[in-house]
Amino acid sequence: MSPTRKYEQRLRAKAADQTRRRILDAVYQRLVEAPSEQVSMDKVATLAEVSRSTIYTVFGSRAGLFDALGMDLLHRGGFTDMVTSGLQSDARRGLRDGITGNVHMYAAHRDVLRALFSMAQLDADAVGGTVRRLEDGRAQGMNDLVQRLHNQGALRDEVTVDQAGHLLWLHTSFDAFDLLFTRRSLSTDTVATLLADAAEHALCRPA
Repeated sequence: MSPTRKYEQRLRAKAADQTRRRILDAVYQRLVEAPSEQVSMDKVATLAEVSRSTIYTVFGSRAGLFDALGMDLLHRGGFTDMVTSGLQSDARRGLRDGITGNVHMYAAHRDVLRALFSMAQLDADAVGGTVRRLEDGRAQGMNDLVQRLHNQGALRDEVTVDQAGHLLWLHTSFDAFDLLFTRRSLSTDTVATLLADAAEHALCRPA
């Protein structure tokens, strides 16, 4: 392939990435500005300075757009670091560090996440499907962590693996975070410590 051809391909790829970014940023903006309204593709297109058809060309469908938004939220909020923290060899330490990473991820995009969770009821197919898939992924991660705690003998005798999964699901939920962060006006670090302490106390043997 000629250098000119490679350069043209790089330019097209860069332009495509920039278009994708503008569309996602436009959805962010609409969720923050009008969290109680269903996101209009026409308004997103106007904000992103693209045609409505371009949105569907890039993301395939309305559901595909919100799935991409969900993954973007995770990765921009530090999802990779959170997973790494939770997977360290000491499961008990992974529990605390994973919850801390989870809280910081929520805090990084609190307004957009609050709007997404609220809008899931209004737009069950697109937004609701994205939220369900995000929550299914969280549930799987929590179940894996609980199994590691069990394998390492860290769970309390009176707490079953299933019970521990339910409890950890509660302590890592967006609602648990938001009640403390927004309703109680606590700092991100304070919320992380409170939820990590509560989860460790509920699930683990005394240190």
